[in-house]
Amino acid sequence: MALTPLDIHNKEFGKGFRGYDEDEVNEFLDQVIKDYEMVIREKKELETRVMELTDKLGHFSSIEETLNKSILIAQEAAEDVRRGAQKESKLIIKEAEKNADRIINESLSKSRKIAMEIEELKKQSKVFRTRFQMLIEAQLDLLKNDDWDHLMEYQPESIYDEEREEAKV
Repeated sequence: MALTPLDIHNKEFGKGFRGYDEDEVNEFLDQVIKDYEMVIREKKELETRVMELTDKLGHFSSIEETLNKSILIAQEAAEDVRRGAQKESKLIIKEAEKNADRIINESLSKSRKIAMEIEELKKQSKVFRTRFQMLIEAQLDLLKNDDWDHLMEYQPESIYDEEREEAKV
């Protein structure tokens, strides 16, 4: 068991024949008591300080653990976001490719339809040209016909005469 300053203070030594000087021993013991009290006080202060620092260390360890967990959660969340973004980008790309294919197919279909319409219009144009040419040639044949010359020789009096004769009958 450790000595207390009170133990040192109450300590009495037996007296011997030529023993130590009592005043000197008491003075020395008083000095030991003071030093011992000071050491005990420092020890208590240091123990208190150690407890405070241990508490702070525990607190900071707890904070560190919480921060480490938060970092891990943030990393996992970032990884989830990254994976989600990759999936979404792949979906967007697939959708864009589908739309591009659809647009290309529609464009090809329209261009084929237009090409067919152009060919149909060309055929109709040839038919129209041929018919128009035939009509013009027929009209030219009519103009070249001798019937025109015959009409030019026709006299209006003869119509008048014919009407009279018909009226007589």
